[in-house]
Amino acid sequence: MIEIRNLEENEYEFLLDMLYESIHIPENKPTREELLNLPHIRKYHENWGREGDQVLIAIDEENQKVGAVWYRLFEENNKGYGYVDDNTPELGIAVVEKGRGKGIGTLLMNKIMQLAMTDGYKSISLSVDPDNRNAVHIYNKLGFQEYGISGTSITMVYRCSKH
Repeated sequence: MIEIRNLEENEYEFLLDMLYESIHIPENKPTREELLNLPHIRKYHENWGREGDQVLIAIDEENQKVGAVWYRLFEENNKGYGYVDDNTPELGIAVVEKGRGKGIGTLLMNKIMQLAMTDGYKSISLSVDPDNRNAVHIYNKLGFQEYGISGTSITMVYRCSKH
């Protein structure tokens, strides 16, 4: 049984681990320290906890953290890769290697999509490498639609609607 809960303050390092994990670089990936301090990546975690920042984590039966999903708002003059507009938070997700293929990512995605609606957002976005076919497939299944291309990534958007 997987439990989904809010990240606690003392678990910020896990969010950084998951942010690092979420960046799809198949070969010669820089160290966590190097990568997370690049200006175009640093904006994803710098001053975490500001208004609009949300993060949920997945805990397995052994009380181990096995994944995280988060979102953050960006502005026109400081866009993320999945930027759509100032009122659409950009989502990130990662599941630890041993937790993959068990539906944890889908569970996290469903929870954060519910949270976005509860928080009053009309849409959420994400950026995905087209070569990461599993992720693209899952996002499509969840209702995300292709919005555009940013560099080598696809920007996808989910329109929140109250069911």
